[in-house]
Amino acid sequence: MSDMLPHPSDTAYPAASGDTDWWRGAVIYQIYPRSFQDSNGDGIGDLPGITRRLDYIAGLGVDAIWLSPFFTSPMADFGYDVSDYRDVDPMFGTLDDFKAMVAKAKSLGLKVLIDLVISHTSDQHAWFKESRSSRSNPKADWYVWAESKPEGSPPNNWLSIFGGSAWEWDGVRGQYYLHNFLTSQPDLNFHNEEVQTAVLDVARFWLDLGVEGFRLDTVNFYFHDQELRDNPPRPPNVPITGVDPSNPYSFQHHLFDKTRPENLAFLERLRRLADAYPGTTLVGEIGADRDVIGTTAAYTVKDKRLHMAYSFDLLTEDNSPAYLRQTIEAMEAGLGDGWPSWALSNHDVTRVASRWGSGRDLNRFAPLATALVTCLRGTPCIYQGEELGLEEADVPFELLQDPYGIRFWPKFKGRDGCRTPIPWEAEAANAGFTQGTPWLPVPQAHHMVGVSAQSGDGTSVLERTRSFLTWRKQQRPLQKGSIRFVDAPEGMFALLRHFEDRAILCVFNMTSDSTSFTPDIGALTLLSGSGFGGTLDGATLEIHGLDAAFADVEA
Repeated sequence: MSDMLPHPSDTAYPAASGDTDWWRGAVIYQIYPRSFQDSNGDGIGDLPGITRRLDYIAGLGVDAIWLSPFFTSPMADFGYDVSDYRDVDPMFGTLDDFKAMVAKAKSLGLKVLIDLVISHTSDQHAWFKESRSSRSNPKADWYVWAESKPEGSPPNNWLSIFGGSAWEWDGVRGQYYLHNFLTSQPDLNFHNEEVQTAVLDVARFWLDLGVEGFRLDTVNFYFHDQELRDNPPRPPNVPITGVDPSNPYSFQHHLFDKTRPENLAFLERLRRLADAYPGTTLVGEIGADRDVIGTTAAYTVKDKRLHMAYSFDLLTEDNSPAYLRQTIEAMEAGLGDGWPSWALSNHDVTRVASRWGSGRDLNRFAPLATALVTCLRGTPCIYQGEELGLEEADVPFELLQDPYGIRFWPKFKGRDGCRTPIPWEAEAANAGFTQGTPWLPVPQAHHMVGVSAQSGDGTSVLERTRSFLTWRKQQRPLQKGSIRFVDAPEGMFALLRHFEDRAILCVFNMTSDSTSFTPDIGALTLLSGSGFGGTLDGATLEIHGLDAAFADVEA
């Protein structure tokens, strides 16, 4: 199917029913299709499998799903190398399967967001095949091509996140092309307005099929410095975010290969398209290693660019209350009128149960972590399996699939450990994920915490997560409210969410010991139904270890 099919004109569409600001404070559930549910026994999850499990997702109390890529792809980077933006890869099903999934999701009240991967394509995309064919063809300038240095070396010192130079020699054109990721993922040239129009056409295609938004992969990578200036070394005081410190990519200060000022104008074009479909939302993934807050603020200017964006600030090892407060307060102070999105896990990082929960009772810690991230001002994203308390899987080298992990093994094991299949039925082969051989193994430890093993047990991670998210839906301050932090004893994290005439105090005890806390903020009324405990004696809260308490605050 061609990426250049005719499309509707830039006209306004009827307003979506309900709240067009539904995304503000909604809970988004991320699905990694390869690992969610296989329906045909080939060992790979697919769209019909997702459709089969939508009732389960809706029952969690979330508001929307976000699907990682399912487009036609040679799968060198598991779908993040797109060869046809307007079709479904056969391993995931068909376009009709996608339409059926959207229809079922809508019937359950779930919004559908999909990944939009437009900073680069696959080298198998028709656009790239034409671009590399000659320097004079109509798409010659659709990708980032450059001459070598006189001695034949790459144009500059830019590095690929996946290792080595970001430049690959092409013998057909006799030039280098840019790739920020794999060599088979050439970067599109967004300085060419035809490219911008083409990717906007792609977005329009999926909006017309009923999606309510996009998660924009590597949204700050779209533009590059046209002078191709070298990146300087990373200054000692600039933190490393979004990349393992063993990767040479972290040695550079990425001033010229991403986060370029020209990107802002394109985001405004994209926002105008989204606004033609009321109720659509744009969530940006900002992979920045400099001025993360400033970039997020610039990218999320209210009503002008993205609706929201998330960084890697909570995808770290540090989970101390002091770090969390410092990070979130800094974002709040610098964000202006923007809106943040927060995540503790995704398909690219070690699962939060292992990063933050190691050595803790996961039956208590995992629901606490979900409650914490969904009580922050912003829109939280929950990665599939967080609701089960899944820990990072230890995938042996001989079973690794991720080229990133294979390249940097053993210091960095890649992303396969967070991508193993969801365990549905504890006693079934492959935990009910597939009747075939799964593309990644299902650890035996994951069988024991599968959906069937946890369902109906009110003390399980799954049931406590369901209870809390269902309760949260009734608490408007936790969705739309302002936020301020409240000083609390060491090991505790306390915040106040305020919306209209109601304020809710949220207190999280990150330690294993019971702790007392007497906040000086007004009279408290303990709230029930959240699935968490806490007792109130006068003005003093008593909270057990790895527990939380929620209270209305008298105005």
